[in-house]
Amino acid sequence: MNDHIVVNPKVLGGKPCVKGTRIPVYMVLELVEAGISFNDIRTKFYPQLSEEDIKACIAYARQIVQNEEVHFVLEQAA
Repeated sequence: MNDHIVVNPKVLGGKPCVKGTRIPVYMVLELVEAGISFNDIRTKFYPQLSEEDIKACIAYARQIVQNEEVHFVLEQAA
């Protein structure tokens, strides 16, 4: 799905992580959601990440939402 993101059941319970790290995608997304710049994420939190790694986390989340199957249940009138 993404060259920068890996899923391994033996690492962090199978949570998606940035390849070569134990940094889960959700933690990177939380920082982005908080409005922290890519530069600050890299310098203050995760210096081992590249800008491409951060973008890959966002792309991974987008792909999950894009590929999500939505099932509607119609309620019958009483």
